[in-house]
Amino acid sequence: MPKMNHMKIAVLLSGGVDSSVALYLLKQQGYTDITAFYIKIWLEDELAFLGECPWETDLKFARAVCEKLDVPLEVISLQKEYYDRVVEHALRELRAGRTPSPDILCNQRIKFGAFFDKIDSRYQKVASGHYARIEQRDGRYWLLRAPDPVKDQTYFLSYLSQEQLSRALFPIGQFTKKDVRRLAHEFDLPTKDRPDSQGICFLGRIKYPDFVKANLGEKPGDIVDIETGRIIGQHRGYWFYTIGQRQGLKLSGGPWYVVNKDAARNIIYVTHREHILKYYRKQLIVTDVNWISGVPEKTDLSVKLRHGPHMQACHITIQDNGDVHLHLSEGDKGTAPGQYAVFYDGDVCLGGGVIAALQ
Repeated sequence: MPKMNHMKIAVLLSGGVDSSVALYLLKQQGYTDITAFYIKIWLEDELAFLGECPWETDLKFARAVCEKLDVPLEVISLQKEYYDRVVEHALRELRAGRTPSPDILCNQRIKFGAFFDKIDSRYQKVASGHYARIEQRDGRYWLLRAPDPVKDQTYFLSYLSQEQLSRALFPIGQFTKKDVRRLAHEFDLPTKDRPDSQGICFLGRIKYPDFVKANLGEKPGDIVDIETGRIIGQHRGYWFYTIGQRQGLKLSGGPWYVVNKDAARNIIYVTHREHILKYYRKQLIVTDVNWISGVPEKTDLSVKLRHGPHMQACHITIQDNGDVHLHLSEGDKGTAPGQYAVFYDGDVCLGGGVIAALQ
């Protein structure tokens, strides 16, 4: 029998398998004072007309898990906070022609921000189903990658502060997705066969282009071959496209890639695959950098330019104003202003910042 632990823990329960197993593991570890919370988000009602967005189904599964594990469940609304702190920012970035990464702000400002504020100090720890690990050493908290390189979510957690990490628990962080599924089946959790959710945290199951269209509409413009200056097609609005994009251009004779955008003139610039190598970016300027456990001493690191298993070696130079000049070893054809560069030293996620300029 595990030793009883009476620390008060709040568990973010989404109705999916990952957070369900996280809750189960905490019970197995002897925690006795646990409350699960389902966060209600604003878009699930307002944009329901775009298609199926069954938050009621998610809540039904969350309730079923809590009933099986004998854990109380509270539904908490953070709809206004989502809109004010995440959605408005994403829309501003899109209007400016940049490519936002809302999930990073969702974690920083909502799950480990507004939610912390809502529950105040009643709970010592907040647990979630994120694939990441936390270590405490040298008087600081360190964010470490999960052993599953595909599911690892440290990219999305890279803007957390020391205070936020000090209250966070990631019970499934040391497991692979296969392990988590196995545990869900072993304990016969109601969510054991639920498919993984895809998409941005505040959208639920709403498709991202549908969200953009509902908020910004369409604004037809020219698609221009950057090599010749020739108009070769039409687009729906520059905010639907990002640098490196290949799908959805509806151009013949491809493949074509987006290599630049002119928001003021509503022009999308593309190049054919035979020219794409010259648009690989190796030099980036990264601003608004969050160093989770302090500024690193090393300058030769690894970097992720998007969520996923791929990392590449890089060299950083920290400027006097705190910005980072980033030199990529391989280069990248899909890097766009507004996205995040997240830095690693081995398994340690050091933090990240916003890509402001491409060189």
